[in-house]
Amino acid sequence: MEQKRKLKEKSDKPFAKAAAKYTIYNVHEENELMPFLMKVMNGISRTKVKNLLTNRVILVDNVIVTQYNFRLKPGMKVQISHAKNNREFRNPLLKLVYEDAYLIVVEKKEGLLSVGTENQRERTAQHILNEYVRSEHSGNRIHVVHRLDRETSGLMMYAKDEKTQHTLRDNWHEIVYDRRYVAVVEGSMEEERGIVRSWLTDHKLYVSSSLVDDGGKFSVTHYQTIKRNSRFSLMELHLDTGRKNQIRVHMAQLGHPVVGDSRYGSEIDPLGRLALHAFKLCFTHPVTGERMEFETPYPKSFKDLML
Repeated sequence: MEQKRKLKEKSDKPFAKAAAKYTIYNVHEENELMPFLMKVMNGISRTKVKNLLTNRVILVDNVIVTQYNFRLKPGMKVQISHAKNNREFRNPLLKLVYEDAYLIVVEKKEGLLSVGTENQRERTAQHILNEYVRSEHSGNRIHVVHRLDRETSGLMMYAKDEKTQHTLRDNWHEIVYDRRYVAVVEGSMEEERGIVRSWLTDHKLYVSSSLVDDGGKFSVTHYQTIKRNSRFSLMELHLDTGRKNQIRVHMAQLGHPVVGDSRYGSEIDPLGRLALHAFKLCFTHPVTGERMEFETPYPKSFKDLML
């Protein structure tokens, strides 16, 4: 009897359990992340949800999500981490704008290479992001989709797997429906708007332009004059094609090189940088089919030149 009593007392004691790492909510119908969380978390405020997103403790199917309007589908699971996230991305040369299971959108500073070269592998956006994704799993890596010149700042994206990379590269012009730049060029632009068409040839150290087909790649740049004064013009540019140095060559061809671009004829450098910034990137998500639109303000230093 005594042995039975001891066994019963032992069985009545709760088993030691490992602390749960996440609170998990299953998704049963299509919804956006914000209203879904406000409903399942007993009326949590929008501000608190945004704080959770900023602190990178919300995951969907094990992937950190930071966008409040991320589209949820039945069968997904939303996880709220109980631990402080130690993977927060911080780098003075690169700002993380958006991340999901398939791709990353970043804003690159001028002076940073997009991808590694034989001479420079570590101080590149590709290397920085590789270190970031490998901190979650050693087998993770970043896949290059497109590039920005070292001297150009602004928005660009990388794929997180080869399948997404190939989809984006093979269908770039169908997937990316709006991609715009802002530039400050020398002199007062004569036209309000216009189109530059030419054939561009890459000679490694520079790109040449020809008005007739000389075997180069046909290139088209649309431009619009936003503001001008006697010394400079603030331009918005939209590309039909994305050739190396395309905007820089086409602005020089018009007789208005980009400010700070000594390679293509600029004789002044008031900003200590190339005055070219990729401020808008809009595309259809290669996996979910969602319209993704990202935009950054014109750099303040560009506006200051126009005062």
